[in-house]
Amino acid sequence: MTKHIIDDAGWLESVEVIESPNCDARPENTSIKLIVVHGISLPPGEYGGGNIQKLFCNKLDPASHDYFAGICDLRVSAHCLIERNGNIIQFVSFLRRAWHAGVSCWQEEQACNDFSIGIELEGVDDQAYENAQYRSLSGLIDSLRSTYTDIQPDSICAHSEIAPGRKTDPGDAFDWDKLNRLIGA
Repeated sequence: MTKHIIDDAGWLESVEVIESPNCDARPENTSIKLIVVHGISLPPGEYGGGNIQKLFCNKLDPASHDYFAGICDLRVSAHCLIERNGNIIQFVSFLRRAWHAGVSCWQEEQACNDFSIGIELEGVDDQAYENAQYRSLSGLIDSLRSTYTDIQPDSICAHSEIAPGRKTDPGDAFDWDKLNRLIGA
């Protein structure tokens, strides 16, 4: 597990940064207190190719795949993406609101984007995630919890938990027990 340094501007040191325009300021006096784990692949079930990065930067070519025509106009992002090999790419400063959760509710509090950090794992609901992804995710969570101390051990959830019926990721194939062992929860 690699622990990362987060600078005062909310950026991880020593990871690739591709800034997404799909973010804005968090509401004043909002505490970062939740980590939301997502799963994504573009096109669905295919890995690599940079299409997630293109989606988060509004550069997805609708002509490059039939699936993309229906999503190319979405304005979404996450704070970080963890690729299949464990590589982390950061798109939005942790101090800003990334547009990852959509309509959502956690512990009776609406609008989870306001107070959460969104981490996308490259994957699909029904296929095992890679050990390298769990290692990177656990190191990232450790770093986030050290920096943003309002994130409690039970403040890590699936996208499906905050948007039930609307979202299913990261899916049944995500091994929460493995993650919990790695982060000591």
